[in-house]
Amino acid sequence: MTLGGVRTARIAAAGAAYFALAFAAGFALGTIRVLAVVPRIGERAAELVEAPLMLAVVVAAARFVVRRFVPGAPAAARLAVGLLGVALLLAVEFTVVLALRGLSPVEYFAGRDPVAGAVYVVLFVLFAVMSAFVERRAPG
Repeated sequence: MTLGGVRTARIAAAGAAYFALAFAAGFALGTIRVLAVVPRIGERAAELVEAPLMLAVVVAAARFVVRRFVPGAPAAARLAVGLLGVALLLAVEFTVVLALRGLSPVEYFAGRDPVAGAVYVVLFVLFAVMSAFVERRAPG
């Protein structure tokens, strides 16, 4: 099966890699934020400081994944990569992460800062679509 001439297996591999890169970076940055930054400047400020770093990670991960897995793919295939990546990220976020933190989804959303929470949602949207907007040329 293909999407825009790109095999769905390539799209699936790219989406999984995109998820893994973002999750690993988010885990590392989140750990630093909680342990080192929040005690100094507070939760909202720490999340807002982390946001541009995560945006840079999203752009770099999207570029890497598109160039490595689906070079020259049309926008629809690249968008599918991002949508799969965000679906995996949300699935992990709302199952494993909330379970580890002992929160229900309702408690999680009720406890979010409105400003930092809005930025968080925007980052998820950008993560979902970024792979469609990065360069398409093959490496080399």
